[in-house]
Amino acid sequence: MILGILQTGHVPPEVAARDGTYTDLFGRLFAHRGYELRTFSVVDMDFPDGPDAADAWLVTGSRHGAYEDHPFIPPLEDLIRAIRDSRRPMVGICFGHQIIAQALGGRVEKFTGGWSVGHRNYTVGGCPVSLYAWHQDQVVDLPPGATVLGSNDFTQNAVIAHGDRILTVQPHPEFPASVVEELIAHRSSTVPGALLDSARATLGQPTDSRLIADWLADVLEGAPATRIPFAAKASA
Repeated sequence: MILGILQTGHVPPEVAARDGTYTDLFGRLFAHRGYELRTFSVVDMDFPDGPDAADAWLVTGSRHGAYEDHPFIPPLEDLIRAIRDSRRPMVGICFGHQIIAQALGGRVEKFTGGWSVGHRNYTVGGCPVSLYAWHQDQVVDLPPGATVLGSNDFTQNAVIAHGDRILTVQPHPEFPASVVEELIAHRSSTVPGALLDSARATLGQPTDSRLIADWLADVLEGAPATRIPFAAKASA
């Protein structure tokens, strides 16, 4: 299967030196599924010809805000809607989560409650899930037909299904602890120091990245986005 990666930003140089690009991060996340990855750096205006350039799509994170005035955002929103209309599967992570919601009629804003960074716990389909987060922006209004599948007290719309073919998550299943460690070390002027200290203290805690990766991969391969496989196992 060809997975098209819509790269909406560049990882910081210190992260790239240690853990690689977004393509590298997602390549490792889905390595056990054997996908052929094709990356389009849409942030640099490198766009595919259309939805049929890949079998399924992934929209990455970014340091940009979905609501900001960047040249790549309007054509990316058009492409997101075209992928939806084509019925090809699509997943989005962090900025990808936000821009998909915005493109489909939702609203994203810089959250007044501040940042969420480091190891965070969520409830997804009634099950506890832990992942690393790094964001201030949030989806605050859902687009028509969206279903919230996961949340916590800070991020109410943390996991969203848009129909059966699109699944998005606000935290980062592709981030190992080393990425968060580098972000903490090199983003001290952006995030309040107390939050960075708290995030640093959580770096050794386990996450459910593989669990979420398998769920995302199932959707990319055609499973309904609203079916949460680990929730079904937990209730059995």
